[in-house]
Amino acid sequence: MPGSEQTWVARITPAAGHSVATLLGLSLGLDVWERQADALVVAAPESRLVELERRRLASVERWGTPTDYRARRRDRSADAPDDS
Repeated sequence: MPGSEQTWVARITPAAGHSVATLLGLSLGLDVWERQADALVVAAPESRLVELERRRLASVERWGTPTDYRARRRDRSADAPDDS
């Protein structure tokens, strides 16, 4: 699709002076997949992640595309020992 941009699954950690609640209160257009005490795991277009970094609201650790991320999670679950 021309003009479409890459979506990433990323861990965003609020910058000093900000909190997870602060990030959640902003209209950032993030698809929040997981809320942790000190960070969020989100799916978002590259431009949104760059904007977070540019505005110094959060540090961003890009983990992969949503498809890649889900595949790694499935693989990790398949490799886990069975507790039964």
